[in-house]
Amino acid sequence: MSRPQQVARPIVRSLRQAAGSTAPCRSRPIALRPFSSTPSRHDETTTTTTTTTTTTPSAPVEPASDPAPLPQKQLASSSSTIKQGSEEELSKLLGPGLGSRRRRAALATTGNVPFEQMPYQCFQEARKLLARDRDEKVAQIVAQTAKIKRIEATDASAFRGGQVFKQRQLDSLRRHVERLKILADTNDPMVKRRFEDGQGDMNKPIYRYLAHRKWCAMERKIIFQRVQQFNIVPDLLPKFEPSMEVKMTFHGYRTAHGTILNSRITEEPPTLHMQVFDKGDRLFSIVVMDSDVPDAESDLFKKRLHFMATNIPWNPVRTTLNLGRLVNDPAADAAEPGTLAVPWLPAFAQKGAPYHRLSIFVLQHKDNAPLDPAKLTELYDAKGREGFSLKSFRDKFPVIPVGFTLFRTEWDENTADVMARHGLDGADIEFKHRRVHSLKPHRKARGWEAKRQKPKFRHLWKYTKRIKGLEY
Repeated sequence: MSRPQQVARPIVRSLRQAAGSTAPCRSRPIALRPFSSTPSRHDETTTTTTTTTTTTPSAPVEPASDPAPLPQKQLASSSSTIKQGSEEELSKLLGPGLGSRRRRAALATTGNVPFEQMPYQCFQEARKLLARDRDEKVAQIVAQTAKIKRIEATDASAFRGGQVFKQRQLDSLRRHVERLKILADTNDPMVKRRFEDGQGDMNKPIYRYLAHRKWCAMERKIIFQRVQQFNIVPDLLPKFEPSMEVKMTFHGYRTAHGTILNSRITEEPPTLHMQVFDKGDRLFSIVVMDSDVPDAESDLFKKRLHFMATNIPWNPVRTTLNLGRLVNDPAADAAEPGTLAVPWLPAFAQKGAPYHRLSIFVLQHKDNAPLDPAKLTELYDAKGREGFSLKSFRDKFPVIPVGFTLFRTEWDENTADVMARHGLDGADIEFKHRRVHSLKPHRKARGWEAKRQKPKFRHLWKYTKRIKGLEY
């Protein structure tokens, strides 16, 4: 047998086998895993496939009170299979939505089967175990709540430490009850599903706990990195640790922390997306300041106030605040609750100056005491914008910084037009670096340069800069 025949023989054999098969050929098929509580056997593959092609999809399963698993010998239909494959293949089957791609792929290909009745034996047994654990936690919550009521009804003189010991014990028991509420639902798949879909009630401690854990996983680290990277501490505050999530959007577009934005985009105030992780109502003040205003006379950088609003009510359920809708007239259409003290000043920077840091601080009022907007306007509006100090503001008013984000701005092609529209001076100013001459005394030529000062070595002068009488 010749060499070409030896090479072609396995190829011809594979082509014959492919021609005799009735299954279509695909380059990379997506695996289909049927709903079953037990692993399928190899000898049952053919029977299951044949039956699947001849049966019709069953009627939707009604939700049952007992989440018991479905029969184990249920046949897989076209609507009761979960598609598996790579992330790229799954993304082609799904539209934009919340939750992981695997979970959305399962929900998109399981027909009308409710999520809590997914026919997986391990899943259902785990739900039963979680239900028993939740009943134990609920019983503990009931017992601890009854203990709290009993201690509240007891006179403080019955305790050895008096009222101080009584209050300390009550606080400890209340924290323990809140912890039990979180432990009762922290592993519930329905709770996790609602949280991933953005349908969680933030008045409940479990959803606040999940939101705080998600924020601490990445966003909190990014904020801490920006605070250190841009020297927010100690330039603006001696120490600062954000305790709430703050994001911003301009004209509906999400802006990352510290992004350099065009001056035309920042001409209008942004929308803040804020999330607190503890229960109760509170009052906020919003401060936007520029910490890199150049002062040519003193050769230093000063600060400028760009926006201030106060007495903004907030709670865990509320998440969005449009700074452009904060007005002094509460009867205006679509007005945000709160009081505007200093209106928005567009971010701008002169040509040649380094980028400016525009910091947005969220300040919480101590004991929810409201501030006087008229006094804030008198102190910080008009000429009071220049030289604004956040440290001095904290000393004058009882506020605590709890949230932070920032963006940067620099001179661009739209800065001059923005400054002209808002009557801002300084568009014709250009900053240049001042030349600093060396303080070292002049050094005479020596070595190779000193020996080749004569015109005889003119062809070597291009390799030196210390030829007497010659300027480059």
